[in-house]
Amino acid sequence: MIPTITAFANSLDQGAGLARDMRVRWALEEVGQPYNTRLVSWEAMKQPTHLASQPFGQIPSYEMGDLILFESGAIVLHVALHNPGLLPEEADARARAITWLFAALNTVEPPIFDMDMAQIIETEKPWYDERLALLKSRIRDRLRVLTAQLAGNDWLEGGFSAGDLMMIAVLRMLHGTELLAEFPAIAAYVARGEARPAFRRAFDAQLADFKASSQAD
Repeated sequence: MIPTITAFANSLDQGAGLARDMRVRWALEEVGQPYNTRLVSWEAMKQPTHLASQPFGQIPSYEMGDLILFESGAIVLHVALHNPGLLPEEADARARAITWLFAALNTVEPPIFDMDMAQIIETEKPWYDERLALLKSRIRDRLRVLTAQLAGNDWLEGGFSAGDLMMIAVLRMLHGTELLAEFPAIAAYVARGEARPAFRRAFDAQLADFKASSQAD
């Protein structure tokens, strides 16, 4: 059975691989699982058909048979738990890798996402400069911890895992800022993830979907 994931039609990132379906595509490519995509317009995201699989009207969702999942972290974890290749076999190492997946979403992503939003919708606010500096300080704190955790290693927990996949997907949101350049070990870590063949396949598939939906318009 082949799962179907939903993705943006005409994503705002214009095929840069930052929309959250990229995380799911990458996980599926890592484990060699074919998948179908259903592209959803902004208008269709708020309609009952899509809300039945993603109650918050977002992407991605994941459908395989009777199973419907939403939230990229939950989907990536499901893929990792049910296929070899994204989690260590040893129980404690497996638990630590899963912990890093949650750390990416709950600790590292929030200040990065808030910074992105501030730069889009808060630039005219009188407190913008102060808020931006605070958010960048929080991000730097997270990057210092990650640098120490890597300690010269390629990945966070032994071999590449779902924890690395999610962490790198989150850190890619820092492309175009000065923050990655300030932390060479983190920049190299992101580059290693982006060099993986499964990442490239997922990136190319998302870009192809973006181009197809753009041409259809």
